[in-house]
Amino acid sequence: MNISTSSTPRSANTRLRVAVFGAVLGLVSVSAFAQGVYRIVGPDGRVSYSDQPPPAANARPVAPGAAGAAGNAGAQLPFELRQVVSRYPVVLYTSAECAPCNSGRNLLNARGIPYSEKTITTNEDAEALKRLSGQTSLPVVTIGSQQIKGYSDAEWTQFLDAAGSPKQSALPSAYRRAAPTPLVAVAPAAPTAPATTAQSQPTEAPAPSVAPPATNPAGIRF
Repeated sequence: MNISTSSTPRSANTRLRVAVFGAVLGLVSVSAFAQGVYRIVGPDGRVSYSDQPPPAANARPVAPGAAGAAGNAGAQLPFELRQVVSRYPVVLYTSAECAPCNSGRNLLNARGIPYSEKTITTNEDAEALKRLSGQTSLPVVTIGSQQIKGYSDAEWTQFLDAAGSPKQSALPSAYRRAAPTPLVAVAPAAPTAPATTAQSQPTEAPAPSVAPPATNPAGIRF
């Protein structure tokens, strides 16, 4: 597995991407909120969210605020934050020993943005990440349908602002973020049946031992 990290400044092209992203958000925000968000489990085990119901039977509507806030046990998110989370869920893809990943995580935490974190630790994870983003460089963050490769404080901030994410944390004190999970879920190994011989023969009981002839007058056997 060959995973690289990326934390580089972006060109002025980012401003154009943000402008297009903001325009798209304005066009689809009302319809997306009205239709609801669907949780989609892909063939590689990756969970994504969309406002369009896929043909697969494994997709089901998700209540507003549920996407990216699975660890929020008993904590009710503020109304505006629930709207943002339901429309444009944030998913962060990271790996261990990744300084740019830590920077991206710190930015999301500082702004109080609920997000799901997917870790890349196995070759299967790396292959799934390559299919998702076209490369194995980390971090990668998705904001709704927008995908950003590598960490740039300015670029992430622009896209989060365009999505209407809070600039500072408004999370309730009872909020608990969900623990990171692997990008590819690991299925438990099936138990193996004990090996058996092709033709099993019944085990015969050992023949009783025959005592040697008695050499004592009383004929006592031991």
